[in-house]
Amino acid sequence: MTDGITIGQASSPALRASDADRDRVIELLRAAVVDGRLDPVEFDERLDAALAARTIDALAPLVTDLIAVPGSDGALTPPFAGTPAEPTVELLTVKERHGTVRRDGRWTLPHRLALRTAWSHVMLDLTSAVRSAPELVIELRVKGGNVELVLASGMVVDANELSVRHSTLAISKDTGDNTPETLHVRLVGRMRHGRLDVRWQAPRR
Repeated sequence: MTDGITIGQASSPALRASDADRDRVIELLRAAVVDGRLDPVEFDERLDAALAARTIDALAPLVTDLIAVPGSDGALTPPFAGTPAEPTVELLTVKERHGTVRRDGRWTLPHRLALRTAWSHVMLDLTSAVRSAPELVIELRVKGGNVELVLASGMVVDANELSVRHSTLAISKDTGDNTPETLHVRLVGRMRHGRLDVRWQAPRR
């Protein structure tokens, strides 16, 4: 047992943390902000530490006061168990013509996502995605069709570097729940004769 987390006899203080491990800790921190156990300043500090963590031992102290099980003498249910997410890639390129692209559920976000589509429908749901960095750059080279982007609370979008011509850009209001920023989504590139919709999914009650 290390720092109140049972990690097994085969583990060691140098056990490396995966992107999935960091994402699980970040989700716990977000939940703690929503229910009032962390204030925004504490969240920002712990988020920075989680994103920089390279080992399980570095992650564990960030949540030890958030997930203790009553009656278990401070022992914790490990937030790092489960099926590892797919490896993080620097660049993911999506190419499609006159078709449909859909990505949702639990998927690992690349550092940069390039859309090369023509007269297609693209739906990118980030609400359950594993974040690999504090920023995701989505580079569009889109002609015709629709691009739909679904975000979770705490995600912000910046479309100032996106060139739109003969197209519609519709960005809805966020959930308005004052969740601290967890992911910065930067839209760059260009769209011609298409439509881009950005919306936030309200948190589950």
